[in-house]
Amino acid sequence: MSDLFENYLSSTGELSAEEIHFSVQFFKPTDLKKNDFFIRENESCRYIGFIATGAVKAYVLDKEGNENVTCFKFENEFITSFQEFVKQENSIRSIRTIENSILYRINFQDFQDLLTRIPAWNNVIKSLMEKEYSQKERYLLNYNNRSAVDKYQHVLSNEPMLVRRVATQDLASYLGITQRSLTRAKRQIHSHNIV
Repeated sequence: MSDLFENYLSSTGELSAEEIHFSVQFFKPTDLKKNDFFIRENESCRYIGFIATGAVKAYVLDKEGNENVTCFKFENEFITSFQEFVKQENSIRSIRTIENSILYRINFQDFQDLLTRIPAWNNVIKSLMEKEYSQKERYLLNYNNRSAVDKYQHVLSNEPMLVRRVATQDLASYLGITQRSLTRAKRQIHSHNIV
């Protein structure tokens, strides 16, 4: 399984083969079952994780205790609450598995040690932060101020993995609509495609 992680690190083009081989020893494999927490809201953000297999959702709870899903992450993606991890503060969100998952995680102290020993990791993290920012920008552009049908049509066209792997209630939360609206949007789109 560590081959997946090594292949991903190699694909970044930032680390040499020796640096990759040295780096992977800092990351510990962790099996998480569906619905296990990687990070809990209001608890210390102690780890960065790499998803080898599986998927997670990040969310915050509103005043009524409902989950407001902010993103999904799948294989070959890093997860954490970056700002809180760097500052070693409590997380403002929860990150929880939506499938049985295998992650490689590193704690803050080991991560600091890794950055000191292999400065090229700073470029890997910079790239991850840029990707996070880009994903948030795309989310705002594609899902704000649009109808439920438009939002679902966009998901079908551009993020079909969400339709295949994410529960309806989580997808509705992510799109900022009710489950009922999502079900209606699905029906409307699929009935038009059949006719």
